[in-house]
Amino acid sequence: MTDTSSGVLLDIHTSALAGMGSMPRHFERWAALAADDSHPDADLGEELFRSLLIGGDDALTALWGRHLTAWDFVENPQWGAGSPPRTDERRAVVYERLRLGSELCKVLDEAVPVAKVPGATVITREFTPWYTPERAAARSFYWTAYERKLRDKGWSEAAIASLDQASLAVVERLADPEQPAPRQAKGLVVGYVQSGKTANFTGVAAKAIDAGYRLVIVLGGTLNLLRAQTQRRLDMELIGQENILRGADVTDVDSLVGVDYVGDDEGWPEFVRHGGRPSTLGAFDIERLTTRDNDYKSLAQGIRALEFEKRAPTLPLHDSANLHHTAARILVVKKNKAVLTKLVKDLKQIHGILGELPTLIIDDESDQASVNTSDPKKWERGSTERTAINGLISKLLGLLPRAQYIGYTATPFANVFIDPGDDMDIFPSDFLISLPRPAGYMGVQDFHDLNSPVPVRERTYANSQEKAHVRGIYDSTGDRLQEAMDAFVLSGALKLYRADHGVPDANFRHHTMLAHESVRQDDHADLALRINSMWHQAGYSSAAGHERLAALWEADFTPVSAAHASDLPSPASYDELRPYVNLARQRIGSGGQPVIVVNGDTDSYFAQLDLDFDRTPNVWKILVGGTKLSRGFTVEGLTVTYYRRTTQQADTLMQMGRWFGFRSGYRDLVRLYIGREEPFGRNKFVDLYEAYEAVCRDEETFREQLAQYSVMVDGEPQVTPVQIPPLVAQHLPWLKPSARNKMFNAELVEIRSPGRPIEPASYSLNSTVTKRNTERWRPLLQALSTTPVSFSNPPDNSSTLTRTFTALTGTVTHSDLISVLSGLEWERPRYFDPHLTYLRQLDGTLAQVDDWLLISPRLASDNRIDASVLGSVPLSLVRRSIQDGKSSFGRIASVEHRTAAQRLINDAAAEAPAQAQIGSKTGIALVYPVVEGSSPDSVQAAVRNGTADPSKIVMAFTLVPPRSATSADRRLVRFRAKDSRHFGEATIPVSPSPQK
Repeated sequence: MTDTSSGVLLDIHTSALAGMGSMPRHFERWAALAADDSHPDADLGEELFRSLLIGGDDALTALWGRHLTAWDFVENPQWGAGSPPRTDERRAVVYERLRLGSELCKVLDEAVPVAKVPGATVITREFTPWYTPERAAARSFYWTAYERKLRDKGWSEAAIASLDQASLAVVERLADPEQPAPRQAKGLVVGYVQSGKTANFTGVAAKAIDAGYRLVIVLGGTLNLLRAQTQRRLDMELIGQENILRGADVTDVDSLVGVDYVGDDEGWPEFVRHGGRPSTLGAFDIERLTTRDNDYKSLAQGIRALEFEKRAPTLPLHDSANLHHTAARILVVKKNKAVLTKLVKDLKQIHGILGELPTLIIDDESDQASVNTSDPKKWERGSTERTAINGLISKLLGLLPRAQYIGYTATPFANVFIDPGDDMDIFPSDFLISLPRPAGYMGVQDFHDLNSPVPVRERTYANSQEKAHVRGIYDSTGDRLQEAMDAFVLSGALKLYRADHGVPDANFRHHTMLAHESVRQDDHADLALRINSMWHQAGYSSAAGHERLAALWEADFTPVSAAHASDLPSPASYDELRPYVNLARQRIGSGGQPVIVVNGDTDSYFAQLDLDFDRTPNVWKILVGGTKLSRGFTVEGLTVTYYRRTTQQADTLMQMGRWFGFRSGYRDLVRLYIGREEPFGRNKFVDLYEAYEAVCRDEETFREQLAQYSVMVDGEPQVTPVQIPPLVAQHLPWLKPSARNKMFNAELVEIRSPGRPIEPASYSLNSTVTKRNTERWRPLLQALSTTPVSFSNPPDNSSTLTRTFTALTGTVTHSDLISVLSGLEWERPRYFDPHLTYLRQLDGTLAQVDDWLLISPRLASDNRIDASVLGSVPLSLVRRSIQDGKSSFGRIASVEHRTAAQRLINDAAAEAPAQAQIGSKTGIALVYPVVEGSSPDSVQAAVRNGTADPSKIVMAFTLVPPRSATSADRRLVRFRAKDSRHFGEATIPVSPSPQK
């Protein structure tokens, strides 16, 4: 055995791991095979391998990180022995198959820890597997190049593996491009606002093209600017330099006529390089039918652009003898009626080949009109353009029988699940995939203290996201616009400081602030003028200006950065930061104009703005606009947002999520200035921050539901895509589909919640109904004792302290509770029925629940109002407000109360029930006498002489059934088809009303 260098060992390990293919195998044997030819005397012992890892051999660690992470992430592999992905259990299976020693495994675990992150949620109907690991590995030219590009961009192995699995989940559900009979699959991929959906569909396109799809049509945005952004991204990360140049010599100016990017895009060196024309490397070329500057106009070179050369003329194009030797075509087209009409017209002129052509249609931002609106009339008005676009997509699908359709959206409440009047030709009948929240993404959890048990008065910059990032605008604070501008200058200065002290500056290329006060264009001009005037009067180079900035830096930025970015360089004093303040001021004010108004919606308007984040070296500006910032338009480098709404119309909340996104290197600097008391209608005010939190909470709850229901039962899906609409309807009570001649076929019958909270929120606020409902609770309220009981939550991730609260309690039989619940009247008829169907069966039919522990929590004494409800012992009244534009409350139970209830239920289900405080067949009902109102005065007004007015008391509740309250098959949801003759169809005609 000779001394073996780390380079030699790296070569051997690289060959051995590549030779294994898609599954882990006996490593020692494969390493010996790899070493046999070139390095027969190499030291292949585990001791050398282990010492190199401990010594920090980056190349060897990266190689094993790539393979171990990929194996960790694979969903349901044949070799996985049933182990769940991204767990220690899966990693143990991998090590066992590799037959590695325990000491080496420990070192590998330290070098490459298991990434315990959530995977994608897949709601699917059954499909025939065709995209096997072997088939994927056999043809992976463009996917491998894309994977390499992501690595070069700094993506982690876990992020790449996550994208690999999520894109695989899409591609394997498309039709096999080689199959003789045509089949169309349709699906929807749900991401988050500005969270990298483009990366997913680029990965899907790469794998689909490798597998044999030869025409890819990407519908990208409603403006040329947005379409060009998508085109450039695909050109840079998928198509690559050689396919763009098509043989042109970059040193010969004459040969570059008509070639984009070369010479006018500083990012050209970053475009993927394949090392030669792919067709000369055993793969195939990609031909672009659109370019960065040219949307689809007509088929270039006439119809010949879609002439596919067949190596075997007598066989169809989709036969493998032809398919893998012909070039693929890509079009990135604007989602515009005229453009799509032209494309449909041209395709109609092509005969024969369309029926043989495997096609992929990717619809970016498929959710044309936001459903997060409280104005159904606005929803119906938006359906006209939506219907026109969907109709043209349907025509494309009709012309291309082998076309697959994938929609991408940022909301799980997509149009297609809501309105059966939308064209059902694009209903995602085959699959719905909800992508996980990506690492490094700033979303709702980073601006809102969702589910935080920390009392409001104890929240700090360190334990509260709201405290760290959100600056509320109240009447008492003034408009805070100057402060927001100061925060923008300071955060820019801190970025420049960090770049000067070793932090990679790529993320600081652009630095922007978004200001939105109104939907009216005249108001935008006024706000821009006001900001411009304030900028020039701010004195950023004067002693007074620096004094103001120093105070904000010390009071706000210093403590937040210390709590959330202690690993990043930070100036020791404002004097150290001051030179960078001057540089930031110069960048923002360059050209004498710190403000850009963005309120147009035409291509010519955006062309004159010079707001192309791809081609402009540095955009350091304050952008004034709002709803006219078209969907899909990403404001790069967005650090400070100033959001208010002074109009009285209930415009959508969709544009508010622009402060979400990736903020690497400056998360701690992000600030949201938002109106908390904005005028809304006559004599009403709205808290925009709370309103947006309610929308996001609904979406997050729905994503959690989908994750629960995606678990297979007896090898079959619990939920298929055609059954999603009634689940969505549970979250959007106001929405009535505009179509009068169609309805969704699936009907939600039952929702089972063993060990999980059931918290209805859509209570009737009609005083007569409220009074009747409260009176129905009378027998249960009589069961509450007069002596408070103490409940405690031990220290956890949210707090190092034990938190306690007191409550009045009582025990009632299951039948008594069901009797009350069965009589309640709701804002929407049958709203509670799916839960009630489940609860009624807990009498022994489905499972046995003996009784329920009622818990009526008492509020802290300093702000508590107690009152008797229909002769009950005095109860703590709770104030809750109706969500903006909805007929339901936000969350009813507090986090601390739910945590305590959940712990009691979990302890009762544990293996040592003797220590449990309740039995294993006891459920918990948290009960709250709620007064609807926006101020504490509302509660006081509902009480007279210690007695609550039952017409003003909503008896709200959260139920947590015991974990044993389920059937043997563990099914959580049941549906039925309204018309069983069309069981697998999403919609059916509405039956005409019988004539009288």
